[in-house]
Amino acid sequence: QVQVVESGGGLVQAGGSLRLSCTASGLIFGDLALAWFRQAPGKAREGISCISRSGGSTYYADSVKGRFTISRDNAKNTLNLRMNSLKPEDTAMYFCAADAKREIWDSAGYYCDDFGYWGQGTQVTVSS
Repeated sequence: QVQVVESGGGLVQAGGSLRLSCTASGLIFGDLALAWFRQAPGKAREGISCISRSGGSTYYADSVKGRFTISRDNAKNTLNLRMNSLKPEDTAMYFCAADAKREIWDSAGYYCDDFGYWGQGTQVTVSS
């Protein structure tokens, strides 16, 4: 049985930091491209970052570039998202996604999508 579980969300003041973590069981973690998405109330889900199997390639949405850092520890089956300089507009439910069916390396860089497994999400609230 596959389980994807996020943790680390919470309430933080603007300018602060949080680290989200995600574990995926029931899968060979090191074989999976992974990603973080977020969805704010009334808004579409946004893919904010993804990482290749080895961790050597990463993607960041413009909205988080320079502030968020994605990383993975395949030995510990853990995906992390370090979020710095948080803004009120970062308030959202954050979701971990595992097992990208599509990965692209092109002149624009790396991107992955079409995920097979999703977690339930962890809430991040940034107060002004």
